[in-house]
Amino acid sequence: MPDDALDPVLAPIARAQGLPNAHYISEATFAAEREALLFETWAGLTVGARLPEPGDAVPVTFLGMPLLAVRGRDGAVRVFQNTCRHRGMILVEEPGKVGNVIRCPYHSWCYTHEGALVTTPHVGGPGQNTAEGIDRADLGLIEIRSHVWRDVVFVNISGDAPAFEDYAADMIARWAEFDQPLYHGGAESRFQFDVACNWKLAVENYCESYHLPWVHPGLNSYSRLEDHYHIEEPGRFSGQGTLVYRPTLSEDGRTFPDFAGLSEKWNTAAEYIALYPNVLFGVHRDHAYAILLEPVAPDRTIEHVEIYYADPAVAAPGYEDLRGVNARMWHGVFEEDIFVVEGMQRGRQGIYFDGGRFSPAMDGPTHRFHSWVAGRMQGRAPAER
Repeated sequence: MPDDALDPVLAPIARAQGLPNAHYISEATFAAEREALLFETWAGLTVGARLPEPGDAVPVTFLGMPLLAVRGRDGAVRVFQNTCRHRGMILVEEPGKVGNVIRCPYHSWCYTHEGALVTTPHVGGPGQNTAEGIDRADLGLIEIRSHVWRDVVFVNISGDAPAFEDYAADMIARWAEFDQPLYHGGAESRFQFDVACNWKLAVENYCESYHLPWVHPGLNSYSRLEDHYHIEEPGRFSGQGTLVYRPTLSEDGRTFPDFAGLSEKWNTAAEYIALYPNVLFGVHRDHAYAILLEPVAPDRTIEHVEIYYADPAVAAPGYEDLRGVNARMWHGVFEEDIFVVEGMQRGRQGIYFDGGRFSPAMDGPTHRFHSWVAGRMQGRAPAER
């Protein structure tokens, strides 16, 4: 790809073009974006709710890299490379309890939940658990830089991104009122979609409200296109908000408890923001969610949806029906987007498509994301025909 191929993407929105097709269909560009967009930034990996207790572990293959999230005895979540320091064996294959130590199934080398190597059985011969050159202090698990915000476990694979508090400072400040404990809604509040599209198309679609009247007629019936506003923070995040959030979940008027101390704005408002690169957040006065986009291939993405509430009582049986209604509502809304992102993915096979154009009035948040991608990829994308 020529060095100037992304210049049209970086132009002002009124004359900008979208990202070239290679950014959606090329294996080589997908690999280049892995480094520039996902490994060198703070990408969402999993959520703390999947590791509720010390000793819980969740293995995740993230863009081909084997990672392991573990909750330690101190309650902190850490992320390690899921690879034994002996012969490179995968340590944990399935989510669940790892016991008192993380034990390699190959030669039984064992690591603490904090990653320290503590036992090396027979390493010096039968019955000899030490050996010259095997210094346990130097052979702990490789820890991946991580940070938990709004229960999402973010990772910086390269290790050299700014501190997360700086990387996401504007987003953290914007939602400071929601800096409160989150309580996961349980099994029905977790679901996923396996979608035949590039992960960036899911971000682009989420950022804008332009499609609401045609793709989400039910949602648009009470939160109309004209009730929405744009959210744009160049180089950081973008999305949309609504001034009218009022779905009816129960015929008898029951609602979920609200987050404490919110300003009046949130009586009716809600916001939906994509924190670059791959986490889509939503906040409402009574619940929140996170969608983690797992890029699998240039044309395949798994969307992991996790729904949270303001009060732990919501996880109890008394709210089971409302939790179910809310989860089904969001499942339906997100499912309605699948034909759109899959259709755009197929459209990128059109060899004469030039990236498309943006509505200056309606596509600002999406253009911001394209500009962020182009800015990080300029000079780094491989040559394409």
